[in-house]
Amino acid sequence: MMDGNDILSSESSRRGVISQGWTRISQIYQGLLDKWTPHIKSRWAASILLLAIFVLRIFLKQGWYIVTYALGIYHLNLFIAFLTPKIDPAMDFDGEDDNGPALPTRATEEFRPFIRRLPEFKFWLSVTKSTIIGFICTFIDAFNIPVFWPILVMYFITLFCITMKRQIKHMIKYRYLPFTHNKPKYRTVDSSVSVN
Repeated sequence: MMDGNDILSSESSRRGVISQGWTRISQIYQGLLDKWTPHIKSRWAASILLLAIFVLRIFLKQGWYIVTYALGIYHLNLFIAFLTPKIDPAMDFDGEDDNGPALPTRATEEFRPFIRRLPEFKFWLSVTKSTIIGFICTFIDAFNIPVFWPILVMYFITLFCITMKRQIKHMIKYRYLPFTHNKPKYRTVDSSVSVN
């Protein structure tokens, strides 16, 4: 017959094995994420392909419109966070604090680096995870709630237009551009060149 100490040591060794296994799985997962980090175009191509497969499944099965709508709203929310600066100048009431980079609020101010509320990698990871979860949900019949899908599409388009209009007004008001391809690039002076 086992006494109390044997039972406790058995449970703790079982927890130790489970904890070690979980730690090892999380290390492998993090290693894969670290390897994927520099491959931006490949990551996004894979996510777009995954999203296309999801949409194809929705069209072929003619169902799971609520899942699709929820996924669209979530992706819109992520996109807005991706476009928004980390420190929102609309919420900066005292303006004199030095908590980090800020957007210019006057025409004479110098532009400081744009830091996103949601970094690109986390944006990609959230889009990919949510698409996989949405795809898994299409195999569960309980999520196939019958709805009139054109109303959901119209509501999503309306919500997208209103949200993007507000975001673009915010970008114009505080003069920031969340993308780097149209920003001016300044040349650095080479110190080896002598000035006469």
